[in-house]
Amino acid sequence: MKRTLFFLTALFILVSAYAQKREFRGAWIQCVNGQFQGMSTSAMQATLTEQLDELQRDGVNAIIFQVRPECDALYESKLEPWSRFLTGVQGQAPSPYWDPLQWMIDQCHKRGMELHAWINPYRAKTKGTTSLAANHIAITNPERVFAYDGLYILNPGIPQNRDYICKVVDDIVSRYDIDGLHIDDYFYPYPVPGQVIPDDDQYRQYGNGIKNRGDWRRYNVNLFIEQLSKTIHQRKPWVKFGVSPFGIYRNKKNDPLNGSDTNGLQNYDDLYADVLLWANNSWIDYCVPQIYWQIGHPTADYATLMKWWNKYFAKCPLYIGEDVERTVKYPDLANPSVNQMPAKYAMHKQLPNVKGTVLWYAKAVADNVGNYGTILRNTYWRYPALQPQTPNIDEKAPAKPRKVKPVWTSDGYILFWTAPKGSGWKDEAVRYVVYRFAKGQKADINNERSIVAITTDTFYKLPYEDGNTSYTYMVTSLDRMSNESKAAKKKVKL
Repeated sequence: MKRTLFFLTALFILVSAYAQKREFRGAWIQCVNGQFQGMSTSAMQATLTEQLDELQRDGVNAIIFQVRPECDALYESKLEPWSRFLTGVQGQAPSPYWDPLQWMIDQCHKRGMELHAWINPYRAKTKGTTSLAANHIAITNPERVFAYDGLYILNPGIPQNRDYICKVVDDIVSRYDIDGLHIDDYFYPYPVPGQVIPDDDQYRQYGNGIKNRGDWRRYNVNLFIEQLSKTIHQRKPWVKFGVSPFGIYRNKKNDPLNGSDTNGLQNYDDLYADVLLWANNSWIDYCVPQIYWQIGHPTADYATLMKWWNKYFAKCPLYIGEDVERTVKYPDLANPSVNQMPAKYAMHKQLPNVKGTVLWYAKAVADNVGNYGTILRNTYWRYPALQPQTPNIDEKAPAKPRKVKPVWTSDGYILFWTAPKGSGWKDEAVRYVVYRFAKGQKADINNERSIVAITTDTFYKLPYEDGNTSYTYMVTSLDRMSNESKAAKKKVKL
């Protein structure tokens, strides 16, 4: 009995320590691994439904869904062909017809999750692709791509390619109600021994007087990131632009002032991606470095990199890209009987600029590899969390819900409310938070443990029992930037 009481007390203390009202809890759903390739419409929808349901139970509040892996589309596009990672044949539409991006937006919003559309901007062909559609950019404009280690890459040194990618993104942002536009770590290709980036002609033509080839390549990518940011925000200011770079910015041996004490491949020097510049210039709205290594890795130690990103990304919302399989694979250095999940999440909690986590990859969580999903659900993400605020875009809260009223219906006892009045996207309520407080409990919306739902609905089904127990329900509005209104309150007996 004492042992059980001790365990429950310890669990309560642990859960309470990790409860946060605002935290980005994301998961990447990728298609490039072929998990959906050639699936029927119904089979893919069933698979995604299963994953989303499991991720929702585990506390995930944002999905980053890959929709453009190689200048193709997992959505309806007049600019690029349907992806082979959807239908098995590039350019072939799904049958029965459906639009995976629109379907995912609907499904995620129904669950109170954000949906971020993930594109690979420069990659035009993966190694496994053997046939391209007639309207693919590498077929219609072969001079604008180069081959590298079995890949095709849209040449970042050609200005028209920047315009082309931004046109594709503008098409997505204008037609779909996405919450974010996300790119990952593929800029110039990862270096491969014996391979050379064939950009001599572009350097001569567009060199702009820049003496160093590396500086010129970084200049090209910088121009693209700035242009892409403007493209997104000019179309829809509320759509967040996120980047998920490789986990090392620079090694200290290359940059004694700003580098980390690591010895791996570098964003700045090898991929020509100056992520720190983008953050300092507010071109990106959030950053998710892929810190996929273990604590104690000899050349890219997780703890060292966490501290580096926390130090240098104080102004840009910082979420950590977390590898599920590697985390449960390696033992805790201080306690080898457990894996590194507790130590990593403790580190997240200790670093003040870390505002969330994105899990690589969603299927590993849904499959509960190493009990990762179960531990999220029962401990670290046991209570729902709102998205972090984005004050650089908007920090004004919407009005509170109106006409909160419990009503008996054929489906049971339902708490209804009406959307608040608002003019323009900054004032519009798009989600609602429902809190529940027992009799005698302080009704405080800062208590994240009292959240029972985050929903796009304007109703919530009450758990009626016998009508003898009093509760106070409070409902708040969230706008597109997750700014929260004051609460509307209603007492009920359940």
